[in-house]
Amino acid sequence: MLWAVNTIIRKFSSSSAYYQNKLKLALIGQSLFGQEVYTNLRKQGHKVVGVFTVPDKDGKADPLAVVAEKEGTPVFKFPRWRVKGKPIPEVVEAYKAVGAELNVMPFCSQFIPMNVIGFPKHGSIIYHPSVLPRHRGASAINWTLIEGDKKAGFSIFWADDGLDTGPILLQKECPVEPNDTVDTLYNRFLFPEGIKAMVNMAQPAEVIHNWIRGHDKVPGAWVVIDGKVHFLNNSPGSLPAGQPIEVEGASHPGLIAKSGLILFGSDGKALQVKNLQFEDRKMIPASKYFSSDEAASLDLTDDEKKMAEEIRAIWKGILSNVPVIDDTTDFFKSGAASMDVVRLVEEVKQKCGGVQLQNEDVYMATSFQSFIQMFVRRLRGEDQEEELVIDYVTKDVNNMTVKMPYQCFINGNFEDAEDGKTYSTVNPTDGSVICKVSYASVADVDRAVSAAKEAFDNGPWGKMNPRDRGRLLYRLADLMEEHQEELATIETIDSGAVYTLALKTHVGMSIQTFRYFAGWCDKIQVCVCVAQRYPSISVCAIVIPWNYPLMMLAWKSAACLAAGNTLVLKPAQVTPLTALKFAELTVKAGIPNGVINIVPGSGGLVGQRMSDHPDIRKLGFTGSTPIGKQIMKSCAVSNLKKVSLELGGKSPLIIFSDCDMDKAVRMGMSSVYFNKGENCIAAGRLFVEESIHDEYIRRVVEEIKKMKTGDPLDRSTDHGPQNHKAHLDKLVEYCELGVKEGATLVYGGRQVDRQGFFMEPTVFTDVEDHMFIAKEESFGPVMVVSKFKDGDVDGVLSRANNTEFGLASGVFTRDINKAMYVSERLEAGTVFVNTYNKTDVAAPFGGFKQSGFGKDLGEEALHEYLRTKAVMVEY
Repeated sequence: MLWAVNTIIRKFSSSSAYYQNKLKLALIGQSLFGQEVYTNLRKQGHKVVGVFTVPDKDGKADPLAVVAEKEGTPVFKFPRWRVKGKPIPEVVEAYKAVGAELNVMPFCSQFIPMNVIGFPKHGSIIYHPSVLPRHRGASAINWTLIEGDKKAGFSIFWADDGLDTGPILLQKECPVEPNDTVDTLYNRFLFPEGIKAMVNMAQPAEVIHNWIRGHDKVPGAWVVIDGKVHFLNNSPGSLPAGQPIEVEGASHPGLIAKSGLILFGSDGKALQVKNLQFEDRKMIPASKYFSSDEAASLDLTDDEKKMAEEIRAIWKGILSNVPVIDDTTDFFKSGAASMDVVRLVEEVKQKCGGVQLQNEDVYMATSFQSFIQMFVRRLRGEDQEEELVIDYVTKDVNNMTVKMPYQCFINGNFEDAEDGKTYSTVNPTDGSVICKVSYASVADVDRAVSAAKEAFDNGPWGKMNPRDRGRLLYRLADLMEEHQEELATIETIDSGAVYTLALKTHVGMSIQTFRYFAGWCDKIQVCVCVAQRYPSISVCAIVIPWNYPLMMLAWKSAACLAAGNTLVLKPAQVTPLTALKFAELTVKAGIPNGVINIVPGSGGLVGQRMSDHPDIRKLGFTGSTPIGKQIMKSCAVSNLKKVSLELGGKSPLIIFSDCDMDKAVRMGMSSVYFNKGENCIAAGRLFVEESIHDEYIRRVVEEIKKMKTGDPLDRSTDHGPQNHKAHLDKLVEYCELGVKEGATLVYGGRQVDRQGFFMEPTVFTDVEDHMFIAKEESFGPVMVVSKFKDGDVDGVLSRANNTEFGLASGVFTRDINKAMYVSERLEAGTVFVNTYNKTDVAAPFGGFKQSGFGKDLGEEALHEYLRTKAVMVEY
């Protein structure tokens, strides 16, 4: 707004003479806004020849008067300009004596006499906080909200003798969001003096909501609760459980819930109130209405005591009418007004180490002692927020006690699914039930998305300095490292991963991924004048598979969070536990509420709702190609979401006769049996040059016989159980079909005769290109081998590329020219040369063709969670 005032004033001087001929201005107004206008006009070099403002109140000068008097500008504090409708002669004469060439009247209106408005050479300009002619007169921002307008704004116009009817010089508009308040619009357009009005509870919820948000916090809209007057603010939200409370005039009792006070309109619909304020101006979170506000008193360090004295001096400067500021001094009972709240917050931020306070903090700590206690807690990072309550399932396993959350994680809290439904998650080692997990519903997804959107739109995450965001992600990675043994143990019992692999890869690479993207947070570039990379999309959905539960979470969510988005994540239904443990660590790391939400449940219900939800703007998915296609269709039909898909694979591995045989055998086995074959980039088909084929198979079988299949927590185990029973059954069926089609079963092909979901490492040879097992992914420990003729490089390339998938591929040869020739022609997102499964957090990962599109990892992954906006500027 201030730039607009300066722009208008510049029009009164020609460009050639502007810096030589500054205007002589009279400023007629009050409050912090008037102060800011004064300061900016003085910075522009204009001479303010007189300030006309309100008299002192309780011995305290208005902020505009304070700054003007400090600079020696003449200040006039007239209580009124008229008596019985007629201008007061001595007041008008005092005004004319200053010789102003232009009146600037911020928040001033029809109460100034016309012989003052029309006196200067250039007349008078007025700022009005509405899009005129809408809402003329006082409290325009309030009425913008009360009337449910879809747009707000401001106008700058020539003053005339009407009620805000003069010719308009400049206007600016903005949309009014559903949950905008006077405060949020103030941040864009500034606010008028507060008004208060009783809420008529015999109205629909939307009308009540508009009434509450349309009134300032001080004094605000009010209701009678339990026979006492309480002022209300912040009314968005949904309906949780809570303790009933009587509200005068309401058809239904209110509820005091964790999220605040729930009120009901005459239509039965609910709205939520965040804070309550008593008549003495003390404010409390509405959720604390039935709670004691007593807290243990902090002992201050010497440095904190020095800061307390600095704050005492700030209080004394504001409450100049109070002789001594002692511990019991009450900020508001001593005469402080809403403008003083802003001054207190800003002065503390400026003089006390940049500690960030909000206006609400002052209302919730009105005495000097309580304010100091609140400030020190904020300084120490002990904001006295309610400690996270987690109802763990505990198990003594792997020589430790693991503590596992099992509820939905929404808006920083663990809570049951709305309908109370649960399902069993099973240990694949023995088929036993680990615990019951909340089975999220569509309503739970909606609550999670709402929390993520609120966190993005209004929470600290979106406003946070990128370097601070990176610091939180580094802290999260450190906590994951501190808990890596517990995470790896949970991963093992929930997914069947061998513990040593879970520790090194599932958890280890997850930690590396968060550290990598934490480093990117402050390096997302902005290209000035040509294009600007917006570091966020908004609310993102992430749907991950069951083969690498924690690592897939990390690969997608780390990039998403580094880019400044908020997210709702659905873990695989059969492996939810490490994701929920991760959620616990995000709270400890200080990630703000609502930024990360975890909703376990079925893909058909939870995943489908994510695809359809209108407030989700991006969805990242890893899973099967058929489900990926369905997700892509739903995302397009709903709101054309941005989508990235990492889907199925049938990755070819070509082994030439000039390879290092030892390495080719070792890495070839790893390409198939790594993580029990439950590996998206697993070599789904091996092409072995004819002259070495038989030797290669013989040596592979010899090595398989040395592998130990068994308890994945046993450090000597090489091969653990498949993830779940249905998948094991599918693998057995896959092998039976291979035999039926005529492939040679050299080894394995059956379920291991023991408790649990164990599959024998399997080898097929003589696999022809038309066979099912040559075309379709097993996603298990099944090696599918075909021969190719010696020297037929192009022929084997043609066969390798004859697939609809293109996730990964590999080649083993000592001939570097051959390796490069083959790698350039393999149609896959990743090509391994003389190695396999060698991924790196800095290397982009993703597929071609029906293996999907978009990248995880590396800088390219950030682009999946960013928008590019071109801004063309001409100077």
